[in-house]
Amino acid sequence: MNDWPEAWSDDNRNQYGRGSASARPEGARAMRQVRRPNSGAYGGSGRPAPPYGGGVPQQPTYADGQGYGGDDYDSGYNTGQVYGSPGGGGPGGGGEPGDLRPRPNWRRRIKWTAITLVTVLVVTSVATYFWADSKLHRDVDLSTVLDRPEAGDGTNYLIVGSDSRAGLSDEQKKNLHTGSAEGKRTDSMMILHVGDSGDTLISLPRDSNVTIPTYKGSTSGKTYQGTGRQTKLNAAYAEDGPTLLVRTVEANMGLHIDHYVEIGFAGFANIVDAVGGVTIDIDKGFKDKDSGADFKSGKQTLNGEEALAFVRTRHAFAAQDLQRTKNQQKFLSALAHQVATPSTILNPFKLYPTMGAGLDSLTVDKDMSLWDLASMFWAMKGVSGGDGTSMNMPISGSTGGNLVWDKAKVKTLVNELNNDQKITVSGE
Repeated sequence: MNDWPEAWSDDNRNQYGRGSASARPEGARAMRQVRRPNSGAYGGSGRPAPPYGGGVPQQPTYADGQGYGGDDYDSGYNTGQVYGSPGGGGPGGGGEPGDLRPRPNWRRRIKWTAITLVTVLVVTSVATYFWADSKLHRDVDLSTVLDRPEAGDGTNYLIVGSDSRAGLSDEQKKNLHTGSAEGKRTDSMMILHVGDSGDTLISLPRDSNVTIPTYKGSTSGKTYQGTGRQTKLNAAYAEDGPTLLVRTVEANMGLHIDHYVEIGFAGFANIVDAVGGVTIDIDKGFKDKDSGADFKSGKQTLNGEEALAFVRTRHAFAAQDLQRTKNQQKFLSALAHQVATPSTILNPFKLYPTMGAGLDSLTVDKDMSLWDLASMFWAMKGVSGGDGTSMNMPISGSTGGNLVWDKAKVKTLVNELNNDQKITVSGE
């Protein structure tokens, strides 16, 4: 078998392979130690390569480790011409050997990363705002309230806990111990004053003795003249809803109410469950079959059902409604504190369900904004942290089972609230 390229004559072979260096083809480069495989060296078949000096030109050798010998030999490695570009450094040239990519511009990367994060944050915040704003039920029109007192300094919120069973199934009514009474009443009423001199949370016992003033019907639009009729405060709400309640509070206190906020049974329980429960320290254990309460003393975490029982219980206490209002203040402050913890705010899987549960269950006045609602929330948290004042309405006695407000103390309290002064009046 002939191993030489096809169409080569013996003369060609002899001319290139018989020791004449000058006879090699034009432009050929000497390759270092190139040998044709043979059966002896690589296990292949065919004719062995001729020995040095016997047909294959001898390859140049390294001289002192500095490259191929010979003064006039140019291997091409010194200038990078082997890769087709002068200057070395590989195909791109102009750099250290092996440095084939440009160095990253970290300043530029950090800049665009920051811009991207800010953009995502802004878009998310705007979307969240409009989502939350759309969930508010602005159903109470305070502009229909008659003969309103002048507004003072700061902002006054009337916060109402309604015992409405709307939206509850029979099983939920049973589990939450709400009963099946028709209509709506108020289990709790509070005034939250937000001002520069400190925030004040005032509980209004539902059994407070009040005079029903002249008012305009919320649905009929008819004006009902006041006759001096006295009744419990929660009866005003049962008679004609939020607007009559606001009208009654303003007429009996002389304090302007800026915003109205109401939450029902189901919404309250859902908020507590969404936040993962609320931890509270109960001073003394108590039971109540009407509300389903069964609590031992000490620190414990309440779920939605337990929390509702805690804030509704009154028959287990000698002071009844007065003790219940204290428990309501205590729990609402703890709830606000729990919602404001980093574990809730920084966790979207807890924050959005909590916001959704709260906003879905709130009924507010038509002028209430999310900023107003946030201000109310942070004030509640501040009161729980000791930055404000919690108190009951000053009571002087009772009549026919109704609690009578201390008129002198109430007048001083309202004056301090209107002027946004530090509260000096105390309540039981």
